[in-house]
Amino acid sequence: MAEPAHTATTEQVPQGEHDGGFPPFNAQTFPSQLLWLAVFFVLLYALMAKWALPQVARVLENRQKGIADDLAEAAQLKDQADQAIAAYEKALADARSRAQAIASETRERQAAETEALRKKVEDDLSGRMADAEKTIAAKKQAALANVRAIAQDAAGMIVERLIGSPPSAAAVDAAVSEALKRNP
Repeated sequence: MAEPAHTATTEQVPQGEHDGGFPPFNAQTFPSQLLWLAVFFVLLYALMAKWALPQVARVLENRQKGIADDLAEAAQLKDQADQAIAAYEKALADARSRAQAIASETRERQAAETEALRKKVEDDLSGRMADAEKTIAAKKQAALANVRAIAQDAAGMIVERLIGSPPSAAAVDAAVSEALKRNP
């Protein structure tokens, strides 16, 4: 059997489908393209003017209002912080002045207590010294009185040892009195 011979056939392309190249650049379709461009532009403009732009305006207005509210709140908080700082500084200054007053009062009170204690101790010591001086003076008088008697006894014993016989009491008393007058 004989096979049919293949003949090169060209496909038939319908006329007008791809004539003139890329359709947007085809000069024959410019008027319809411009018409649809105008229609879609007007529809898009109306859609934007009626729906999108008011929403954008509301968002911008809300944002502006939020920013203004935030700034007002920040200013109020800053004022409160400034007032708190001023109150803190005043309280700190008051505390310092109270502390200085307390320290000064304590120093003065302690100085007064110390002075009173010092005066008390001085008065006590003065009284004790006066008593001690009186006691010393009394003991000195007693000792001096005894010195005369001791001196008379000692002089009598010394003379007795030297000469071998006891001297008279009047002679010893006169000699001791003479010696005491020269050396008080």
